[in-house]
Amino acid sequence: MSTRPGVGDAFPNIAMETPDGGSLKASDFAGQKLVVFFYPKDNTPGCTTENIEFSAAKPEFDKAGVALLGVSKDSAKKHQNFIAKHDLKAPLATDAEENGLSDALGIWTEKQNYGRTYMGMVRTTYLVGPDGKIARVWDKVKVKGHVEAVLEAAKAL
Repeated sequence: MSTRPGVGDAFPNIAMETPDGGSLKASDFAGQKLVVFFYPKDNTPGCTTENIEFSAAKPEFDKAGVALLGVSKDSAKKHQNFIAKHDLKAPLATDAEENGLSDALGIWTEKQNYGRTYMGMVRTTYLVGPDGKIARVWDKVKVKGHVEAVLEAAKAL
């Protein structure tokens, strides 16, 4: 098993689908700071809160020259509905492909809940520098206060 990419490593350049059917990868953001936040599922309480908070803070991230990207395994269609329902401003991408970005990062993993074992996304946020290297990783994110912490770190980068 390969080790998870960490601080100082290049962020994997794996294409993902955008809600409008386009394609997006980390190299599209070359030369600028990028925050990629991975979350388990659209329209679940914690994920909705996280997306709404990142959307609310988007003007601050924009001012700091930081691009945002939210990622889950949900389909492009589900993302469209999620964006419309909550008026989300932070762009989303679908990492539904086998061996996709979350697999490369080691955050699509076996989870357990109420004795049931299943594959799921570990809520993780990456701050990627203009050089395409990982500058900071937040593992097993707790939503409360997270966006503020990420914004501060991004501004400091």
